[in-house]
Amino acid sequence: SDIVAEMAARITTLGNADAVIVVDQSNEQSQALSQIASYGGDTARVKFFYRTVDTIWIRDYGPRYIYEGECRAIVDHTYNRPRPNDNALNGHFAEEVGHALYELPLVHGGGNFHLNGVDAKGWATELISNENGGVSDAEIRGYWQDYQNLNVTITDAFPTSVDYTQHIDMWMCWASDTTCVISDWPYNVGSTQDQICDSIASDLQTQGYTVVRIPARSLGWTHYTYANSVICNDVVLVPSYSNSSVSQHNAQAIAAWQQACPDKTVVSIPCESIVGSAGVMHCICMHIPRHLGGENPTVYLQSPNGGVVYEPNQTVPINWITDDDNAVSNVNIDFSADGGISWQSVVSGSADDGYHSWQVPDVSTSVGLIRVTAMDQDGNSGEDQGDGFFSINGTAVAGDVNGDGIVNVSDLLAVIEAWGPCSFSCPEDLNGDDVVDVIDLLAVIGAW
Repeated sequence: SDIVAEMAARITTLGNADAVIVVDQSNEQSQALSQIASYGGDTARVKFFYRTVDTIWIRDYGPRYIYEGECRAIVDHTYNRPRPNDNALNGHFAEEVGHALYELPLVHGGGNFHLNGVDAKGWATELISNENGGVSDAEIRGYWQDYQNLNVTITDAFPTSVDYTQHIDMWMCWASDTTCVISDWPYNVGSTQDQICDSIASDLQTQGYTVVRIPARSLGWTHYTYANSVICNDVVLVPSYSNSSVSQHNAQAIAAWQQACPDKTVVSIPCESIVGSAGVMHCICMHIPRHLGGENPTVYLQSPNGGVVYEPNQTVPINWITDDDNAVSNVNIDFSADGGISWQSVVSGSADDGYHSWQVPDVSTSVGLIRVTAMDQDGNSGEDQGDGFFSINGTAVAGDVNGDGIVNVSDLLAVIEAWGPCSFSCPEDLNGDDVVDVIDLLAVIGAW
């Protein structure tokens, strides 16, 4: 609890972020706030989520975030340990915060994963293959590509005698989009773990990345790692150890992280009390990215999203997700037959449940759009509409040149633009005489 408290103190001050702490009951909340305050933390930025969990290793089972459009969403997995309360956390958390949840079809421990989001690359050790028998490496990599848009490299794993977890976050950590910190083994040169780290470091350097090496030790089945650190905005939290054989490396680790993150504040946090349990700070926290809309809700319309032809009275599902800095209250759904120039209400003040069954109207259009607008309790709003047009094979409207289901000035302008001979069939030639002229113009006006 002291480690969590000091981490929260640094995150809420130097890290300029909120800290969300999972607790079982209210007395744990008061104890946590007292400890965080004792380390100088900003307790106003500490939030609590009440849920019984089995262990502190939330990196392995907690919410892995992605952005879908401008909305935060969670990618979950089946926890690779028989800990049902841990495994169930993400479903409860997603419901509490109103974020979409997707189930990655893999048995997994989340600490066995690192990524570089800018270059859409990820890394995991072969533990992921061993835990998913019958699923090929290509299929595993395909799942990560589908769910997180990442090209994942599967590396060799450390011997369990060196690192019981075989998780990659025990020896690798991305410091920025261009720099990666990887363990070095000065007291085990040529060992299996040293060769694995050297190989990945060399591979990353060949790809053009900067690699900073940081000391690591393996003593009496305890993996002393400085790579298992936590970056939160402009602060880096680095473990330190009191073991007399390892403490000499504390200053070296700080220097390495300062080299990797020259524009950040690097802080040392004592972790001797936890390292013997096969994990340090990165293992007991997850990152929640910021809401991209500021005070306004964001929406991502999943479907309909263009490229489809519908028939009148057809039942079509409208699917969406939302996000907000607080919570979305309700949504409005609108339909446009003219490419977004004008909108007709489908439903107003509907629950933000991500689904509405829409009966397609009898209009003829090739530029149909659906728009979903989300509102929060403060009156802020945000919207999203389809990325492409859909068509409806409805009853044609006389004089509707552009096929948006409405006769208006857009049709007049289309006729004027196409004025003259029409050698091939064109929609502006309303009387079919192969000429766009005043007769067609009058037809539009007459149908107005």
